Amino acid sequence: MLDTLLAMEAWTLAAFMGAAMVLYLTPGADMMFTIASGVSGGPRAGMAAACGISLGVLVHTVLAAAGLAALMATSPAMLDVVRYAGAAYLAWLAWQAWRDRDGPARRAGRAHVWQAFLRGFVTNMLNPKVGLFVLAFLPQFADPSVGPVAQQILILGVLLAIGGVITDGLYGIFAGLMADRIARRARVMNRISAVIFGGLAARLAWS
Repeated sequence: MLDTLLAMEAWTLAAFMGAAMVLYLTPGADMMFTIASGVSGGPRAGMAAACGISLGVLVHTVLAAAGLAALMATSPAMLDVVRYAGAAYLAWLAWQAWRDRDGPARRAGRAHVWQAFLRGFVTNMLNPKVGLFVLAFLPQFADPSVGPVAQQILILGVLLAIGGVITDGLYGIFAGLMADRIARRARVMNRISAVIFGGLAARLAWS
């Protein structure tokens, strides 16, 4: 794996990270999820959600490298099952946030941080669009003459996940800090999180 990384051309890695940076700065589901997690659970929850999302990206990368993502892409029914499961999960998160009356300061313990991490991971894994994106995006920067394509995809996936932790984590931390400053309006912040989660559920279900 290290030999493959060293064999990959610097300009290819630079082009990949440049394209990835555009993706990081473009508002999307991952950004909104980490913001919602930070608003509802505080800065640590926002960062934990970003880590969970990035772990999901790594799993999708492994599946793409193994060819399982391509197999799933040929089965529209399977994609629909995963997509609707993800939408239902997000809708459940929205309902939980809507009913919650506690503020972020009351849920900043380890249990809630772990919960935010797990939610980020599950949400990412139940979004087939992430798997299809990885399958379409990463191979563009792989060169068979450099080494095994599967190893190059794994390396690029790791870089993509690391960048996601940094950027989405910053969004989540910032949202959490802002929520902490207005913790007196805990119910309002939870309603905001619920609307974001609900919007993501609708976006996934009808996309």
